[in-house]
Amino acid sequence: MGARKRLAAEKRKEALKTQYFAKLQNVPSSPRKMRYVVDMVRGMEVNRALGTLRFSKKAASVQVEKLLRSAIANWEQKNDRKAEDGELFITKIFVDEGVTLKRMRPAPQGRGYRIRKRSNHVTIFVGTKTND
Repeated sequence: MGARKRLAAEKRKEALKTQYFAKLQNVPSSPRKMRYVVDMVRGMEVNRALGTLRFSKKAASVQVEKLLRSAIANWEQKNDRKAEDGELFITKIFVDEGVTLKRMRPAPQGRGYRIRKRSNHVTIFVGTKTND
């Protein structure tokens, strides 16, 4: 690795130390389905977002709720205190496409249909309004 790339990588690493986030990788559902749930809570205060996720009928909301709790715990761990009501917000949340498993399904007349089993990666950043 060249010096310029190494310096840029170190700079990115240092920036992540001041941010509070959690990642969930290789979730076995399509990114499109996960984005419906993520769009519901984007920019919300964390306690309100937890309530929204708790009562959502979408299956992906269970995984996003668990991820949000992890991000809150990361914030509390780095700040050595508990999060108070109305203090912590979801600053950034996004879904990326993961690995796609490719399978074949038998079809009539000797053909085969493709089945794409998609997966996704979810990243969530939390922070305070005054800080970010």
